Amino acid sequence: MAIETELKLRIAPGQLARLKRHSSLKAHQISRPATRRLHNIYFDTPRLDLHKSGMALRLRRTGGQWLQTLKGGGSVNAGLHLRDEWETPADGEALDFEALEASGARRLSHAVRKRLQPVFVTDFSRNMRMLDFEGAQIELCMDSGEIRAGRSARPVSELELELKSGETAQLFRLALALLDAVPLEVEHTSKAEYGYRLYSHAKPAVAKAVTPDLAKCPDAAGALQAMIWPCLFHLQANVPGAVHKLGDEYLHQVRVALRRLRVALGMAKTYREDDELAALREDVAELCVKLGRPREWDVFTTQTLAPVRERLPEDAGLRAVLKASEKLREQHHAKVREALQSQDFQRLLLRFGVWMHGRYWRESSSEVMPGLRQFAGNILQRHSKRVRKLGTQIAAADAGMLHALRISCKKLRYSAELFASLYAGRKITRYLSALAPLQDTLGMLNDIAVARRLLDELESKERHEMLTLIRGWIEHDYASRMAELHEVWKKFAGQKEFWD
Repeated sequence: MAIETELKLRIAPGQLARLKRHSSLKAHQISRPATRRLHNIYFDTPRLDLHKSGMALRLRRTGGQWLQTLKGGGSVNAGLHLRDEWETPADGEALDFEALEASGARRLSHAVRKRLQPVFVTDFSRNMRMLDFEGAQIELCMDSGEIRAGRSARPVSELELELKSGETAQLFRLALALLDAVPLEVEHTSKAEYGYRLYSHAKPAVAKAVTPDLAKCPDAAGALQAMIWPCLFHLQANVPGAVHKLGDEYLHQVRVALRRLRVALGMAKTYREDDELAALREDVAELCVKLGRPREWDVFTTQTLAPVRERLPEDAGLRAVLKASEKLREQHHAKVREALQSQDFQRLLLRFGVWMHGRYWRESSSEVMPGLRQFAGNILQRHSKRVRKLGTQIAAADAGMLHALRISCKKLRYSAELFASLYAGRKITRYLSALAPLQDTLGMLNDIAVARRLLDELESKERHEMLTLIRGWIEHDYASRMAELHEVWKKFAGQKEFWD
């Protein structure tokens, strides 16, 4: 069995031709380019049982030779693909299951074998060259062609950087160097995954946050890595759906991923200060702000104005407010899509790849570091103390203080979720169940505070009367939410801290 370590990057066809001629590429080249045609047939059952089990079975023709490959397991982090792979020669266009098993591959049941059929084909030209980058041996493959499933097709134009020797961080540093030469995008999805989507006519699934399993982490550094990688996966998996407007949930999950990532990076700062960590935290925070603006208009148009729309469905003044709101909403959504497609965002992902495989995690601190449970307890206690201090001032709280309490609750909740695997499930569930209503009420109060600002942005002589009516409505709602806040705070304040 071999383990591939590859970094995949999307590139426009015109830029692919430009890169082949670029001087920065030639400076690292240690072998002459070679081109070959790769014709791959992927097999699965009609219901894609292998794919659902995390496996892919392929026959590849290169020249007159056939190879069969079974891939399974592995992971994708910041575009880095790690996969288990078993490969053996095949006698023509036919699968040889005995040869695969002899190589150590997982045995496929007779029932699965009987139902296997070709489901899609990838057919592309691969231009290969070996590079020496900072002493690492890296094979650069430039692929151009298409994926076909029945009558459906998708073009292929991408780079694969495969590490032959050296450190993983060098793959990401090489990608950053290539990004200085031509526009690139980190590729989260394999050619095979695109093929499965073509075959099943499916759009990418919305990825949700997962609770990292910290039980096997030896220390706080290992736990932080186990938190940050899933946040990056969560982020990248939802970006295509957000960019291509496949549904509102994709952008929502991008925001959630960034918030969780921001909290995890804050924990890393507690663990050890680092210049690149500080820069990454700043860039993530800036991106959070950019993505927050369209959400403000989403909430305003779909939730804040909903009661007014129910009572005045035909009002001309309200229609004018809605029209202006929708226009601003779409403008901010367009800016978000632009940000997620920008080269700055791609550079951010690659920088994370360098940092996550870099010296920060290998250097020992001069200080005595606490054990993982103590590290978690210290962070949770700090966030809890901040929440409780602000919560005692609710009666006299202004908008700024309520905002601070909301952010503190969010940090406490995400921290608790990230550390959840270290504690008894019932205790943490009870704690989070009390925290959630508090956070929800603070969120609604914040939406009202935001609505006040958005109404000011919409202010005009023609819309003044309707905007005044809307202001009156939301102020009435604000008073009832403040009364609700006192009740949910009392319930939360009585909760025992589960990390004691």
